[in-house]
Amino acid sequence: MTAGGSGPLAGDAASTPDQTVVVRWQILRRHIEEGVPLRTLAAHEGIGLRTLQRWHAAHKRDGIAGLATANRGTTRRRSTPELVALIEGLALVKPPLPIAAIARKANRVAADHDWPPLSYSTVRSITAGLDPGMIMLAQKGTAAYRDTFELAWRHRAERPNAIWQTDHTELDILVLDANLKPGRPWLTTIMDDYSRAICGYMLFLGAPSALNTALALRQGIWPKAGAGWPMCGIPDVLYVDHGADFTSHHLTQTAKDLHFEITYSTVARPQGRGKIERFYGTVNTELLAELPGRLARGHPPPAPVLTLKELDTAISRFIVENYHQREHPEIGATPHDAWVSDGWLPRLPATMDELNLLLLTVAKPRIVHRDGVHFQGLRYVSPLLAAYVREPVVVRYDPRDVTEIRVFHKNQFICKAVDPDHETSTLTLKDIQAARSARRRELRGQINQRIAIVARHLPDLASAKPAPGPAPVEHPKKRPKLRTYLEDDR
Repeated sequence: MTAGGSGPLAGDAASTPDQTVVVRWQILRRHIEEGVPLRTLAAHEGIGLRTLQRWHAAHKRDGIAGLATANRGTTRRRSTPELVALIEGLALVKPPLPIAAIARKANRVAADHDWPPLSYSTVRSITAGLDPGMIMLAQKGTAAYRDTFELAWRHRAERPNAIWQTDHTELDILVLDANLKPGRPWLTTIMDDYSRAICGYMLFLGAPSALNTALALRQGIWPKAGAGWPMCGIPDVLYVDHGADFTSHHLTQTAKDLHFEITYSTVARPQGRGKIERFYGTVNTELLAELPGRLARGHPPPAPVLTLKELDTAISRFIVENYHQREHPEIGATPHDAWVSDGWLPRLPATMDELNLLLLTVAKPRIVHRDGVHFQGLRYVSPLLAAYVREPVVVRYDPRDVTEIRVFHKNQFICKAVDPDHETSTLTLKDIQAARSARRRELRGQINQRIAIVARHLPDLASAKPAPGPAPVEHPKKRPKLRTYLEDDR
């Protein structure tokens, strides 16, 4: 290899390489290092064969330094400054123009002003010398420039549970729902900013909601069973985006009752949520890649194999046994060790019932009947309800399993009541709603069949209109009474 060798930017001449030299070397190296013929390069790059031969000769004679003077005189010396400025301006227009189009437009202007024309390679060198950030800002706007070129400040909390982040993502996998139909699940995650540990999560089908966020928070705050997942406690700050589920009154009231602050990320600035987004990428590329039913771009959707519960078990095992136990490159420790360091004590609610009172869905008040509490078409019983027959109560429930409800009387927890018909199984609220919809569709189909028979045999009856009667007497509209209590809506 001649001067310049296999390391073209090494040596004195290349210590501060000119942008033009770099561009020329990137083209010429394909001939020197990869053996691509100069004629092929000339046709592919749109550069004259004589120009490439001159560059090659200059490189053989002077190495990388020769590429700076391979043309007869420099571009700036041969070009009119105003023409160079015109070419730079054409390179910044939106939508972007091809180099050939810029060269044609510039040379038409040059001919009108009796300026010397410029070759394609010269125009290419001028445009290549522009600041990439300037091109990005001109052609793609402030947001694209900010996300690509502006410095990002990555703040880290000073200790565990100082800041928690939460966000949603739709996973790249199909699972079977309760009716054995395919569905693409969502994952809501609570991450500790200091340790990058996952404090809680919620896997569900359907759109994200304030309830799913509350359920993920409930798991994150309350101690988990077993010693492998110690993360728990109430955070000082919860960092969220501006989704409707995160700006709900429910979450705001929960933050007030549990004494933590909610901080919202800047609108359209995803950098602040990059840590949790990185975890989602890890789940998709490492865990889901090994599971059946994974979605892949450019391929037809696969048949789902796993149920939602099986996927939930796989995610839990991945978090506890894999993600928490390996060193995180940004903090230099495992999330597990970083969270438990210094033997500190997290801040916790007094009881799980207190936490449930704040985070679980509140239904409308119910009355305790002699046969139990009626809710969502089910009947819930408990021996402790005997003392509250005909008393108003409030029920709270987990929509993932409505076979059990929690009953409160005057904001005091009474008992857990169960549905005897489904006590040994898991029944979700979505199952109940789906069964109701299916039953309505079934009845509607039966009604339409019978109406069709009437229309076929008695068309006059089916198309008859009621005889006109006397004009209805208009009565003055009653002024609606002022509704003061929630019960007035019932």
